[in-house]
Amino acid sequence: MISHARKESKSIAKRKSKLQYSPTARVLLILFFTALAVLICIPFFAIVLGTFKGGPELWRSGLNLRLEFEKWSLLSWRYLLTGISDTGEYLAHDYFLWFQNSTVITVTQTVLTLFVSAWVAYGFTMYEFRLKGLLFLCVLVVMMIPFEILMLPMYVQANTMGLLDNMWGIILPFIASVAAIFFFRQYLSGLPKDLLDAGRVDGCTEYGIFLRIILPIMGPAMSSMAVLVGMGAWNNLLWPMLVLTSMKKYTLPIGLNTLFTPYGNNYDLMITGACFAILPILLLYIFAQRFIIEGMTAGSIKG
Repeated sequence: MISHARKESKSIAKRKSKLQYSPTARVLLILFFTALAVLICIPFFAIVLGTFKGGPELWRSGLNLRLEFEKWSLLSWRYLLTGISDTGEYLAHDYFLWFQNSTVITVTQTVLTLFVSAWVAYGFTMYEFRLKGLLFLCVLVVMMIPFEILMLPMYVQANTMGLLDNMWGIILPFIASVAAIFFFRQYLSGLPKDLLDAGRVDGCTEYGIFLRIILPIMGPAMSSMAVLVGMGAWNNLLWPMLVLTSMKKYTLPIGLNTLFTPYGNNYDLMITGACFAILPILLLYIFAQRFIIEGMTAGSIKG
């Protein structure tokens, strides 16, 4: 019964509206989106080219798309990977430690956020209880409150709980994501509630229904939201900057900001570090793009 329920739900998720376009319209769409992709990629290409230029050259000409091979060098990459500066002096930095801290925080926060948010969305979608509408309205209201307003009380609470200068002080305030709860609720609203009755008939507990039936069905939604949550956790700067005080515990965005000085002596290193920091999110998006499309489209299908 469980396998049948999974197949039925997957068939529902794969139903998509088929739009027919004329050959001319297809060519125009391809040209439009190709031009749009090129425009979006131009800043990234400028950053990649900037990693092969020295700090003085970056200050003089800025980020551009000029291929001036005679001015290229790998000194900034050598400094980033080995800690050896252009003068041959070993200057220790904690880039890979910051990279490791960001990776641990991002993975942990993403897994916990997806699981907790899916639980909350499952309860709002599949069960009826008193004040259900009011509670969900409160969840949506939280989405409208700017983080800057919540920042001070969150900091006071983290200080009271002893979570300052701690990885969990960064993770715990965001494991119940309002955006993820709303997205998962919309996705689950397209699934029949008969799945719950089928699981109960097979002897599953309420927890077993969620873990063995609903959670596997939410694979596409989980994949698409994992990219969004992971990207937000990886690029988060303001809250970790408030919570963390030890340089050894800095995340990558904070660490990169400490490399920049008004004199521009680490400008090339910061550009190279920022380029290298893009790779995890870029690779995650490339490998998960099929699931992202499925998750984004299946949540709007009913029946």
